[in-house]
Amino acid sequence: MHNMIEINHNLKKILKIFLFIPLIFYYGKRSYIAFDEGFYALQARWIQEKGNWTIPLWWDEYVLDRTNGLQVLIAKSQEIFGNNIFAAYLPTTIAAILMLIITYKLHEEFFDKNFAIVSPLILSTTFLWFDYSHLATQDLIFSCLVTIGVFALVRINNNRNKYYILLFGIWIGLAFMMKTFLVAVPLAALSPYLFLKRKLLINKLFWLGLIIGFVPYLIWAYSIDSYLDQNIIFYLFSKFNFLSNKNDSTNPFYYYFWNIPVTFLPWSIFSIIGLISNTLENKDKNQKFILTYFPLILILILSIFSTKTPYYPLQISSILSLNSYIGIKYLFSSKRYKSLFVFITSKLIPLLLVTLVFARFIFFKHVLNFTIRENTFIILGLLSFALAWTFIKEKSNLKEIFITLIIGPYLLTSLVLQSGLFTDRSRELRETMEYLNSFDIMKNEIIKVDKSNSGNQIAQSKIIRISLLTPNLGDGIESIEKMSPSDLAWTTVSSKELYKNHSYQIIYDYETLSPWKLIRKN
Repeated sequence: MHNMIEINHNLKKILKIFLFIPLIFYYGKRSYIAFDEGFYALQARWIQEKGNWTIPLWWDEYVLDRTNGLQVLIAKSQEIFGNNIFAAYLPTTIAAILMLIITYKLHEEFFDKNFAIVSPLILSTTFLWFDYSHLATQDLIFSCLVTIGVFALVRINNNRNKYYILLFGIWIGLAFMMKTFLVAVPLAALSPYLFLKRKLLINKLFWLGLIIGFVPYLIWAYSIDSYLDQNIIFYLFSKFNFLSNKNDSTNPFYYYFWNIPVTFLPWSIFSIIGLISNTLENKDKNQKFILTYFPLILILILSIFSTKTPYYPLQISSILSLNSYIGIKYLFSSKRYKSLFVFITSKLIPLLLVTLVFARFIFFKHVLNFTIRENTFIILGLLSFALAWTFIKEKSNLKEIFITLIIGPYLLTSLVLQSGLFTDRSRELRETMEYLNSFDIMKNEIIKVDKSNSGNQIAQSKIIRISLLTPNLGDGIESIEKMSPSDLAWTTVSSKELYKNHSYQIIYDYETLSPWKLIRKN
């Protein structure tokens, strides 16, 4: 009997793991967007090809406004698992899995084990988290490290928690290697809770952990120092200073008050209700500091900061998921609000989703350039979501409510992922390059890049993706005049100008690659 119970328990654990596979792993072809993942992937390619693991490059120029933490992770992953695009995404995928596990553990820490799977499922079906868990950028890795830091802090009850004290020190340095000074934001947001646990800051293990965490950065800073006229920290601070002042990503103070609810769909309202409920009703000091004060202070700090982007709040996405759990539990256990929210979730939202499907066909048929596969999967996902939520009933118990609420977003998210919409983001360009790469000229010859117009944002976006799909990528050249006879190069020089100059022959000129075309010097 004991063995049967243990086997059943293990089967449940395995089933929980399998639940996340359709949300994390994509089985079709992938392609990069240019910024920022393509940029990092290209730098990782140069790390391997040039053997320079120290200096982030843009062709032959140094890029000194960021660390090379992510680029090294991508390059090392490709070195171990093969020079393929799946390996480039592996650091993000591992961070995504780890973040889900930590969210599960935080749920157990604050609530109970019965519904612990709910919070990571909410997290994995949130638009913002789902989007960035399938991007080869450092944002999700940084957010995972912040979540680990929060979990470690929660687990520190006394000086006997040596492992967690050490861990809380380690994450800070590793997070600095990912996003440099942005690490100050979660630390500042945690400061009220840190004040409660201020003895931690004089603990030797915390300082040991802090030193260990900063080892990668210190090694890198020492290695790069001989190439620079001043210490790298000054270059990093210049970037921070730029972000602190008005720039292209500057947004109004209230930006996150609408942006977070939109990017945290479909769980936004539940998370907001959870935050309010936790603030007004919760008497547990630890829970209130982490689940309420931490995210609210962090949002306030980010709102004051000049640069505002959708992905900065990723670092509180686990906490917002836990608040969504509180919100759902509060609303559907409440005699006062249950009827209203059963009506909203089982009637209004399904009606809205079905309306979106019809609007897609009637008004946006020619606006959104989706493939048949993408269209089919998205429509199936939206209809599945709508159908699932119609099963929410007044008489449903809390367990049934949780299951029904999660099934809808789960099916939508899984189908959208497998459609390729969030993974094959440059499909047309990828298909064009795959066609060109079937020819011997692309397979066998080195292709240089004319950098004279690569500063233009549209041109830069295209050449990053083109370069990543060019089998034998050569050096960057200042202009096509620098080409030697028989050289091949990608250039943005107009066809009219090239035809006038009989020194060059246009090899490939496709609209999907515009403004870039492949030329040969005669």
